[in-house]
Amino acid sequence: MKRLLLAALGLMIFKPVMAQDSTETKNPLTISGYAEAYYNYDFNRPVSNTAPGFIYNFNRVGEVNLNLGFIKANYTTDRVRGNLALATGTYMNANYAAEPGVLKNVFEVNVGVKISKNDNLWIDAGIMPSHIGFESAIGKDNWAMTRSLVAENTPYFESGVKLGFTTKDEKLYVSAMYLNGWQRIQRVDGNTTPAFGTQVTYKPATTITLNYSTFIGNDKPDSLRLMRYYHNFYGVFQVSEKFGVTAGFDYGTEQKAKGSSDYNNWFVPVLIARYSPSARVNMAARGEYFQDKNGVIISTGTTNGFQTFGLSVNVDYAIFPGVLWRVEARNLNSKNRIFLERTSAGTSEQTFRKDNLFLTTSLSIAF
Repeated sequence: MKRLLLAALGLMIFKPVMAQDSTETKNPLTISGYAEAYYNYDFNRPVSNTAPGFIYNFNRVGEVNLNLGFIKANYTTDRVRGNLALATGTYMNANYAAEPGVLKNVFEVNVGVKISKNDNLWIDAGIMPSHIGFESAIGKDNWAMTRSLVAENTPYFESGVKLGFTTKDEKLYVSAMYLNGWQRIQRVDGNTTPAFGTQVTYKPATTITLNYSTFIGNDKPDSLRLMRYYHNFYGVFQVSEKFGVTAGFDYGTEQKAKGSSDYNNWFVPVLIARYSPSARVNMAARGEYFQDKNGVIISTGTTNGFQTFGLSVNVDYAIFPGVLWRVEARNLNSKNRIFLERTSAGTSEQTFRKDNLFLTTSLSIAF
């Protein structure tokens, strides 16, 4: 009888725990969050305490600030999925400046339905991460601490409808999108032109990812319509357990005038190498070049437009699981004098120079 009572007591204690575990493993709803604080020192010491206008991450200089913080709810079942993430930070202020009201704080809101019982074919609609580029707004997911010039000047997010298909072996992903514009939640007033995007991602091996993405559309009112065609190529190669390389090349064209057959063009190569001496430490170096002579994406008002080289080196240390400390030195060098520099301490006088050096550190937590 004593053994029977003990067994019954044990069952009463452990059954709720087992039931809770079973519920947790099947619970379709998960809550996560991310926050990244930073300090960015600009050796040019601009009077405005703001980095150059084509930099959107870590863009406040000489002060401690929050780059990005968000809370996210994800719901996933076999046939339905959805995401809701609300965010704040200097990244949101810079990237969502054109959006009205509460949309300025919407990091991600989308719903998806699997439309095939046997194949991995989904339709997703709403505000989604961009299909262009290998860098994310979430810092911990990127090899380099700051974002490349091409990442900063292509969409981080997009709004529209996406049809996506993944093969059963998960080696090939193909998608097509109907979009509201080039990094737009709301379409520009007076614009009735839809934009379109495509993406093809191929993983021939677990150590190799190849991607080709496109964008076609007009991001201006119909009265000023200029068609833009954009191509994004990149490859991620994990050469060994400790060493990896990411190489990318972007090329874009846009009409010089409405209805014109003449186009302005720009291109951007980028190369990142990462070395991981241990599970907690990563080191990366990046080289990049952005040529936009006609100022389609980055307008400078100078003779040669925007022609800028960039070099950066960063070291990352995982203090605890989910907690990452990063330090990066970055230098940008342009063909023309486009970077503002304070001429002397305690004054508001500024001049222009050809280069800009930054030293940035950040601390992030993900849960």
